[in-house]
Amino acid sequence: METIEAGSSSGILWTFGAYMLAVFFLAWLSGRVGSKEGFVSEYFLGSRGFGVWALALTFAATSASGGTFMGFPALIYTHGWVLALWIAGYMTVPLVAMALFGKRLNQVARRANALTVPEVMRERFNNKGVGITGTVIIVVFLFAYLLAQFKAGSKILSTLLSDIEIFDVAVRWADVAFDGVPLLGSAEPDYALCLLFFGIAVVAYVSYGGFRAVVWTDVMQGIVMAGGVLLLLVLALYQVGGLKKATQALAEMTPPVPLTAVLELAESSDQLLEIPKGTWLGSVTDDGKKTVYRSKTTAVIEAGKKASAQIEMIRITTPGEIEKIPLPAIAGRVNVKEVKSTPYQSGAGEKGVYTRAPGPDFKSSMGFLAIGMTFSFFIFWPFAGVGQPSNMVRMMIFDKTKVLRRAMVSVAFYFGFIYVALIVIFVCARVLMPGMEIDPDRVMPEFSTFATATAGVPWLAGLVVAAPFAAVMSSVDSFLLVISSALVRDIYQRNINPQASDRTLQLLSWAVTGSIGILAVVASLNPPEYLQDLIVSASAGLGASFMIPMILALYWQRMTGAGAIAGMLGGAGMHILLYVIGYAIEGRFAVYPLLGVQPFFWDVIVASVLTVGVSLMTAPPERALVVKFFGKRGAK
Repeated sequence: METIEAGSSSGILWTFGAYMLAVFFLAWLSGRVGSKEGFVSEYFLGSRGFGVWALALTFAATSASGGTFMGFPALIYTHGWVLALWIAGYMTVPLVAMALFGKRLNQVARRANALTVPEVMRERFNNKGVGITGTVIIVVFLFAYLLAQFKAGSKILSTLLSDIEIFDVAVRWADVAFDGVPLLGSAEPDYALCLLFFGIAVVAYVSYGGFRAVVWTDVMQGIVMAGGVLLLLVLALYQVGGLKKATQALAEMTPPVPLTAVLELAESSDQLLEIPKGTWLGSVTDDGKKTVYRSKTTAVIEAGKKASAQIEMIRITTPGEIEKIPLPAIAGRVNVKEVKSTPYQSGAGEKGVYTRAPGPDFKSSMGFLAIGMTFSFFIFWPFAGVGQPSNMVRMMIFDKTKVLRRAMVSVAFYFGFIYVALIVIFVCARVLMPGMEIDPDRVMPEFSTFATATAGVPWLAGLVVAAPFAAVMSSVDSFLLVISSALVRDIYQRNINPQASDRTLQLLSWAVTGSIGILAVVASLNPPEYLQDLIVSASAGLGASFMIPMILALYWQRMTGAGAIAGMLGGAGMHILLYVIGYAIEGRFAVYPLLGVQPFFWDVIVASVLTVGVSLMTAPPERALVVKFFGKRGAK
């Protein structure tokens, strides 16, 4: 078989490998020095004894997920500067989430002796149904969130290892071994192989170390993320010649044209020819006109034949990009015959579209971010962040109010730096590294490798790539633990076997964490194209389900358990309904933007109306509950 070889280098594995060893060492150490309190309190909440930096960095690392370092850069690269408006509200998440009910939630959780978010709700209303409803919603939406993180982790690994010879051998073995296996056989072999490794690694250290391992590794991962982003920012700005030059170059760019094509050999060959995904192809006419394509999928031309089956490609349209893209030797042997092209619905052929709102968009004629959606996202991000159970759990682990105040300010500055830096980095990446529309979710690890190699320090790519990997791992471990705690603590221990021993709970926690990880791996084999689609959907679903019920549960003594159940189900139900409508209209995973605003608004309105309405229509809570959580004054 004839193949097209890529350069190989294993230097970056040393720094990345050191990072992975540090993660497992911290997980092992946390398991050794855990508190002497009962297993459940230690495993699911670390015995509530964390200080400022632990709280700040575990909050930041959990919130800055694969969406931050994989999905967000993909959107910046694809749509340009308009992403600054899209993400602006998210920078205020720590201020809103921590200030709104950080102190009060910690207080109520301690009075209830609660270790999980559903348990806080259950004890607040003395209502099993509230706890079970919250648990089911957490499992459903956080599982969707997990899929995005598992996809991101495997994409990072497959990019990092792509030039390593032993990995290439393993991928070829996996291609044969997975062929015909349900789900595995339909996924790209390198992606599937990395997905399996990532799943095993994360599940192993979370199962062993519990919440303390999650927090300790989050602290390290938060530092790694900041260091990786800073390094990549310096490299990107230096290589592009400054932000002004990057923006000027961006103003001349036009979106590529997605298309399907057939590859035809100029001369037939007696060998099978494999043309990998990401190969540049094209031609130069006698009068000097150059056409450049890049393959989105691998093409195979069988021995004795002259053409491949139809494959997905993009055609570059910006003259400056076309001129600087060198065509490989294989391009002279292969002609690209376009079968069907599908230009962007908004911004096709328009210069400057990457530097202004609403930004180019392949799917919508209104562009990526219309004015209504701009304001919607500015409100959506901070308040959806309030309703995330993984963030709420962080509000239950500190022991002093001053810890909360200092952590809140620290995370706000941390978020401001991370997100502004990422916007600048991937505006530069759009200029320096064309053609990543073939797989935009890989732009972060690809650009990390590109920038460090260009600077002559390829080994540093291991540190830079560790930043998005740290973000993914810090989110996955937190989500796995939240789901595990919801099932073990809120379903099994509180409703099935209240007298379960620590050993039973330990074994069950390990089994549940492992099972959820395995299911996430299987479900992640064929995820949506854009990782950020899942992130936004799951965030909105959780925020809509928990924000209003939790705020009112903490501050409104007249609220009832029935109102909490109605609010959670109403927010979740409205959210799912809008996605069902979106799928029915577009035939793909998409949400219906009713009246052109972020659907989270409608979710929250429904949740608010149902929470308040049902609470007022049902009997007031018992006086003893009001006294317990609001004091004697609240019971008057």
